[in-house]
Amino acid sequence: MAEPTQLTQYIESYVDASRSLSQQAASLDAIVLLLKNDAVTIGSLVKEMEMYLTTTDDIIRARGILLLGEALSHLSSKPLDNTTIHSLIAFFTERLADWRALRGALVGCLALIRRRSNGIITGIDAKVVAESYLQNLQVQSLAQYDRKLCFELLECLLENCPAAVASLGEDLIYGICEAIDGEKDPQCLMLTFHIVEVLGKLFPDPSGPFSSFAGDIFSILGCYFPIHFTHPKAEDVDVKRDDLSRALMLAFSSTPLFEPFAMPLLLEKLSSSLPTAKVDSLKYLSYCTLKFRADRIAEHAGAIWSSLKDAIYSSGEEPMLSSDLESVDSPGSEKNEIATEALLLLENLIVQNNNFFLSMIISDEEVKMIFNTITSYKSYNEISLQSKQKLHMVGRILYVCAKVSVSSCNRIFESYFPRLMEALGILVENTSGACHSNENCVKAKQPNYGSFYLSIKLLGACRDLSTSSDNLASQCISTNETYCCLLQRFSTSLTETFSAALATSTSGPAQDVDMYLGVKGLQILATFPGGYLFLSKLTFDNILMTFLSIITVDFNKTLLWNQALKALVQIGSFVHGCNESDKEMSYVDIVVGKMILLASSPDFSMPWSLKLTAISSIGMSGQKYMLKVFLGLEEAIRANLAEIYVCMIKKKIYVLYSCLVQGNLKSAKILLQLLECYSDELLPWIQKTEGFEEVLMQFVVNLWNQIENFNAFTVAFHGKESLLDAIMKVMKDAVAFCSVESQNVIIYKAYGVLSSSTFLPLKESLSENSVQLECFRAIQQMDRLSSRDEWIHSLFASVIIALRPQTHIPNTRIVLHLFITALLKGHVTTAEALGSLVNKLDQKSNDACISGDCTIEEAMDIIFSINLLCSFGNGSSGRFDRTRNGDEMDLIKLCLDAPNLAWIKIPAIVGLAWIGKGLLMRGHEKVKDITMVFLNCLLSDGEIGASPLKHGSLENNGEQDMQQSVMKSASDAFQILMSDSELCLNRKYHAIVRPLYKQRFFSSIMPILYPLITKSDSSFSKSLLYRAFAHVISDTPLSVISNDAKKLVPVLLDGLTLLGKDVLDKDIMYGLLLVLSGILTDTNGKEAVIENAHIIIKCLIELVAYPHMMLIRETAVQCLVAMSELPHTRIYPVRIQVLQAISKALDDPKRAVRQEAVRCRQAWASIASRSLHY
Repeated sequence: MAEPTQLTQYIESYVDASRSLSQQAASLDAIVLLLKNDAVTIGSLVKEMEMYLTTTDDIIRARGILLLGEALSHLSSKPLDNTTIHSLIAFFTERLADWRALRGALVGCLALIRRRSNGIITGIDAKVVAESYLQNLQVQSLAQYDRKLCFELLECLLENCPAAVASLGEDLIYGICEAIDGEKDPQCLMLTFHIVEVLGKLFPDPSGPFSSFAGDIFSILGCYFPIHFTHPKAEDVDVKRDDLSRALMLAFSSTPLFEPFAMPLLLEKLSSSLPTAKVDSLKYLSYCTLKFRADRIAEHAGAIWSSLKDAIYSSGEEPMLSSDLESVDSPGSEKNEIATEALLLLENLIVQNNNFFLSMIISDEEVKMIFNTITSYKSYNEISLQSKQKLHMVGRILYVCAKVSVSSCNRIFESYFPRLMEALGILVENTSGACHSNENCVKAKQPNYGSFYLSIKLLGACRDLSTSSDNLASQCISTNETYCCLLQRFSTSLTETFSAALATSTSGPAQDVDMYLGVKGLQILATFPGGYLFLSKLTFDNILMTFLSIITVDFNKTLLWNQALKALVQIGSFVHGCNESDKEMSYVDIVVGKMILLASSPDFSMPWSLKLTAISSIGMSGQKYMLKVFLGLEEAIRANLAEIYVCMIKKKIYVLYSCLVQGNLKSAKILLQLLECYSDELLPWIQKTEGFEEVLMQFVVNLWNQIENFNAFTVAFHGKESLLDAIMKVMKDAVAFCSVESQNVIIYKAYGVLSSSTFLPLKESLSENSVQLECFRAIQQMDRLSSRDEWIHSLFASVIIALRPQTHIPNTRIVLHLFITALLKGHVTTAEALGSLVNKLDQKSNDACISGDCTIEEAMDIIFSINLLCSFGNGSSGRFDRTRNGDEMDLIKLCLDAPNLAWIKIPAIVGLAWIGKGLLMRGHEKVKDITMVFLNCLLSDGEIGASPLKHGSLENNGEQDMQQSVMKSASDAFQILMSDSELCLNRKYHAIVRPLYKQRFFSSIMPILYPLITKSDSSFSKSLLYRAFAHVISDTPLSVISNDAKKLVPVLLDGLTLLGKDVLDKDIMYGLLLVLSGILTDTNGKEAVIENAHIIIKCLIELVAYPHMMLIRETAVQCLVAMSELPHTRIYPVRIQVLQAISKALDDPKRAVRQEAVRCRQAWASIASRSLHY
């Protein structure tokens, strides 16, 4: 047993009102822990607390009783004997009369009554609690939290001890009425509504005690309808209006005894002008209908039916003039919500009493009038708005009636469908009761809008009935049902009628409506379940052909084309989802097959954007369709690629006739479109869907097989670069999706094709020196790659870019040599591949080392140590010979020396930039060496800190221009290092990305760049250093820049001034200006901005008039607005200059600049307290 003094301390801490809430909570937790661990028993706790439970000090007694109650509420699963339970409940029951200690008594009673096992109160004890509750508590006089506890106790008694409290009879009901009357708190109302719900179920007897109080209780409930709850308190955030409304609805429907009071109230509120009242009334009526007796609801049938018609009619907007014509009953507006609830109520009424309500609807005069006058209006435009709303009302009502059940569908179809067919002009020669084929139907006249619309509503209801019910699966539908017979009889003629409406549709509101109805009708007919039970195969195929004709021929009719495509997609989704094998076969052969032919068609009259939309939409309607489309387009791609190859062969052998040129260009154009469809539409969808990896892998392998067979391949037509880029994009995206296993298959196949390249034989048996010699001989020729070699190298580079780090690359060393050689021949894609390769190579070699493999360190040694110039003449060899110890990196020397070889230095710099980017992203230290190469190139003589190059040493101006181009390439290399690339080295292509790599590079390069910029006395060299500086900070996160703003801002402003002299630098200037705007709006940069306010404003004033780029002028004005927020003393002296500059910006030719100028003028004019003369 614990020391009594310890327990006493906890008790005293809790009952002491001067202690903090956290101290009191800690004391309670400590006492509960002692009880749970049996260190203290309930009996010993009560004995220890005796003084606190019985003292005459109201505060201490209240705290003591609350402590005991709270402790019990934490012990709901701890076993307690019956004697203890009885003693405790008796104590708390007695304390209900002690209003000063009421909260603790309520908490204690709740804790004991909520116990479900291991000691629960008896029915006798529960009855005593209820009696004490009714006798002692005046609930509405209590505070909100205490009322909430009272309602929770009452709720708990009714749910956990129903038999015991039910014996109190009328006393209980009266006490509840008194307790809940006038309640306003949302949390308490949730409880009171539930109490009434439970109470109604507790006394179901119509002649029982509840019947005497039903009117009184409902009068209390009725005051809250409809719920108006728009301004909840902070403590009521968990109580929403919908929660209150649903709780009240459950209380309304809890007992049939409320029916005489609820139905009149709800029907009365239906006439309210408040939309929420109408919606709630319909919801309540719909729910109560299912709870009250059918014969009692029938007594209100006339009033309900009249109210339903009014609700649906008043919401009946013109159904066919919505912006997208997608749905007659488009949801969203309050009126449509009213109509939706009204139709749901109608459905429940029919479910409850089918024959009664259907008879009422069929005999309704307004419904009869619609059918009697339906043929009098031939066109949508001829119908008045009122008539359209009535027609819409009847259509929605009939739809609901027919969709409820088979029997209701049969009765509605039998009553109206033949009349609608006659109104459509479809005459039935044989009208006996047996089912007949469509041969008995004869089209006699042009259909009218009203019959068109109602027919489609009935067809839609029938289709939805057939597809929605589990008991009406397609194999269970009886062909003898009335609606089945009628559909079989009229389906073909209906198809012809709907198709005719599409064939004759033109532009205009009326024709758009007919078009929409025709498309909708054909779509509904094609999506009936049951195979060809309702619709013959020939008719189904005709529907598909009708829509396809619109897609391929009527593409100039935008609205019709969009609706037809949506219908085909929905038909495809239905057929695919319902496993309609026969229909699926027709859909694949007719629709999917046509889409594949459409993609590869040489007919360019149909816009490619529409072709692309159609192909992708059809493919995405089902996985099987997408597979068919994918394989079909793959075949088309290979066929058109082969056609280009054949044309090139003919060009080499024969005289090139114009037909060959045209055929080649046409095949190339088709191929470009197919590749665009692959990359932009199919691959993004496939990557989100399982089951396509094998297909993608095979697609890539087949593409390599085809290229391997092109022994002589010369692409010589305008746009060949776009074609190669498109194939590379598809190659990268497809390979990136594949798993490591699939990528291994692809890379080995690609390497095998690469080995056949005439550019550089790849033989694993060659030594490294032999491979270098092959490289040198290839570079010495310095011709561009052949078309075949260029394609092979580009596609192989694309594969390398997209590989996962775990994928094994065969003969990595040889691949590296090959990429470097191709790079120096001007093949830039291999630079991106080199960057990706070094980014993903392993840090350490595997135990089972494979010949030709290498680690990242070995790869870097290869890249930097190849003596690329050893075989050149003119003395170059001796100058660039590699030192014996291998310390000298000759690729770097290539970038730094040999001005007469500037034409080879530029691709070398680009290659090093991408290699550096790969290293930077993975956090490799070698990136520092590459960075120093670029900085050396930016200085005129190649040495950091040395004197500038004397331009007189250059032999001629052409050589000087070439050297400047090299220096510019070195400055742009920093853009490659820092910018995010969509082509490679991103997460899509599985690049290794170390967190915060840009921040680390910024921190390491800036201490080097600052002094170089300051010390440089060559204007050209300085401009390039600023260019490099701009590339670095433009892609560095703002948080890092703001922390270093004091050093950055002056350099940034100088850069803006210097770069502004060359119009070609406008994009770089805009990037710098964005950085400045970020510093101006960031709190961390505020001190630097205030310190340099005058020079910042001076720079911005100059940029406001920058003529070459609107975005620069707009951003400069926005920055001036931000500067107006600085302290008054810093900016007041320059206000006149700013306002003068802005006054000129008010006449800027671009509207965006003028708008920002107005804002800026207002901001700066408000600085001065007096009028300013501009």
